[in-house]
Amino acid sequence: MQQSVETFGHLPDGRAVERVTLRARALSVKLLCWGAILQDLRFGELDYSLTQGSASLGPYLDTMRYHGPIIGPVVNRITGAKAQIGDKTHMFEANQTPNICLHSGATGSYQQLWHLQDMQPDRATLTLEMPDGQGGFPGNRQITATFALLPEARLRLTISAKSDASTLFNFANHSYWNLDGTDSYAGHILEIAADNFLPTTAHMTPTGDIVPTNGTNYDFRTPRPVSAHAPEFDTNFCLSQTAQVLRPVLELTGQSGMKMRMSTTETGMQVYDARDTEKPYSALAFEAQSWPDAPNHSTFPSILYRADVAYHQITEWQFYAPHS
Repeated sequence: MQQSVETFGHLPDGRAVERVTLRARALSVKLLCWGAILQDLRFGELDYSLTQGSASLGPYLDTMRYHGPIIGPVVNRITGAKAQIGDKTHMFEANQTPNICLHSGATGSYQQLWHLQDMQPDRATLTLEMPDGQGGFPGNRQITATFALLPEARLRLTISAKSDASTLFNFANHSYWNLDGTDSYAGHILEIAADNFLPTTAHMTPTGDIVPTNGTNYDFRTPRPVSAHAPEFDTNFCLSQTAQVLRPVLELTGQSGMKMRMSTTETGMQVYDARDTEKPYSALAFEAQSWPDAPNHSTFPSILYRADVAYHQITEWQFYAPHS
């Protein structure tokens, strides 16, 4: 097992961004302290990364800011860019039209420099402090993320958070995956263990309905191929109504035969087809999270955490060689 730390680049204010490399068994992983980004993941003798990333820092500050980071304190969209917490209405940055807060705005965890707290040969722990009122969210918040390489070609991400005031927590890793190293995910085979999904408005916010996947384009309980527009993805798949023990919920298989199995404790899986990125439909984002826009839908799992209740999430990726 090997590890290394190097300077990856510098922010406009001069602060250095470190890159951590972990290697154990069949996996090699590169992490950035900027945004807690999963920059690169290699399996075995493959000469390409299974997740999309940039070789330089600049794109992560701009067009690739959603490629690989941990997004929070609230990933996805909040309609009206506000939420009632206790007896107070909190206003957030409306960074998407019309009046929608996407990914917690410009001060979200994906645009913050995390601290490398601890590093061992097979794992690294990053921490972030978010002050009260940052992005409009209440509470002085402490977030911890541990990436660990485990036997059987597994990468496990554990996220925990706590606050000194009632607040909203819903974090997600936002990596884009293409298991063939090509410029399109067409031909990948997808399976998702979801009986229901959330239909959306024209602005990609949930309508509030919870619709069975059966008989729709979003029924992936049986594996089937996907391609650009077939179907369109910016969709939350409903895995459960409450957080669960870690369990497998998704499998992706490339035309090469390379396979990824994703497990999570979370209640939802947002799938996005990269349509608005610089490389549309080149990879799929799988975001293990609670259901989006929860503060505006009483029937959705709550993302409100009191000061005495800690947030905890585990998400794991396991990789299989072709024909294994």
